[in-house]
Amino acid sequence: MAGKIKIFSGNAHENLALKICKNLSKKLGKRPTDRFADGEIWVKLSENVRGEDVFIIQPTFPPAENLLELLLLIDAAKRASASRVTAVIPYFGYARQDKKDEPRMPISAKLISNLISTAGADRVLTMDLHADQIQGYFDVPVDHLYAAPIFAQHVRRTQKNLKRLVVVSPDLGGAKRARHFANRLGRVGVAVIEKQRPRPNVSATLNVIGTVREKDCLLLDDILDTGGTVVSACAALKEAGARKIFVYCVHPLLSKDAVKKIIKGPIDDVVVTDTIPLRDGVAKRKFNVVSVSRLLSEAIRRIHENRSVSSLFK
Repeated sequence: MAGKIKIFSGNAHENLALKICKNLSKKLGKRPTDRFADGEIWVKLSENVRGEDVFIIQPTFPPAENLLELLLLIDAAKRASASRVTAVIPYFGYARQDKKDEPRMPISAKLISNLISTAGADRVLTMDLHADQIQGYFDVPVDHLYAAPIFAQHVRRTQKNLKRLVVVSPDLGGAKRARHFANRLGRVGVAVIEKQRPRPNVSATLNVIGTVREKDCLLLDDILDTGGTVVSACAALKEAGARKIFVYCVHPLLSKDAVKKIIKGPIDDVVVTDTIPLRDGVAKRKFNVVSVSRLLSEAIRRIHENRSVSSLFK
């Protein structure tokens, strides 16, 4: 077994790292960062990690410096003779570019996976990958967590009549996720939005498959980016007779004018996790945040103790 747990964080989401450390009764490792005059990132681990079990927490949402800082921190820990280095990536960027579906295009998710492995990560801990097959892109073990148990707890706490609920997938690709979540809630109904995407970040809703009339709809998705998909899906649900609409999304990227779209849209409430930090003021405007810190903390504890992580979801 590796030595004691040492936890470090990049600058992308230090608040989440602090919550994780509090749950584990650990102190966040010291790691001063700076930049050269030309903008180059400079990092250093200010603590001895020789023979230790090192966990580096850093979601890789834009800008690209978040990914680069993660790679530099991994390399620093590896060169400092850490026994094992685990990259804790609550949000794995570039996951939507997981296949070559047009000529002369990269498979970006595979490239990023290679970079993380090459930097020296011995293991990866991540949450709700956009595509499950990305786990196979890594040449090191991957522990893949899901926010579904956290969302299910929130639904049970806030929804008094589960029998009136319908879990909705915003597209055909998420139907399996929606079905699993519905089963977790006690086999509530499932509906799917059939859509066609003419180009990236632009969606056209076509049809609602399933019964949503006079039902409370729970729209489930992994990434909330520009908000176009969610808002158009919710509009289709309203047209189909939905009573109330609640959006549950794991990774709140909220690009461009996504917040304005959601606030104006036919949405009663939005629930997201803190895999990505929300912009200032967003949480108070129709957004509720549930933390993944306890789930990540327990996963880190189990990885360190070489115990099962998958049993967290039973």
